[in-house]
Amino acid sequence: MDTETYAFLNQPGVGFFSMLLIGLIAGWVAERVTESSHGLLTNLLVGILGAFFGGWLAQQLAIPVSGFFSTLVAAIVGAIILLWVWRAIRSR
Repeated sequence: MDTETYAFLNQPGVGFFSMLLIGLIAGWVAERVTESSHGLLTNLLVGILGAFFGGWLAQQLAIPVSGFFSTLVAAIVGAIILLWVWRAIRSR
């Protein structure tokens, strides 16, 4: 049996609770960058969705994402893009 941790989002070394932490941090950073005002739960959701989107985007660009910090960076980038798109759609 493989001893490496392959867990949530199939990222090596990133488990469920790490993903929650990544989601909170990424959502909070994206909130600050986009000058939005959200609650803790919204930051978590935006951060986790941003992690999915950022991971997909990194895969399309052939950028390796594994572990806590690279997943965090991908989640922050994804969350910022998601908030930017959301604001563009809402402003119409």
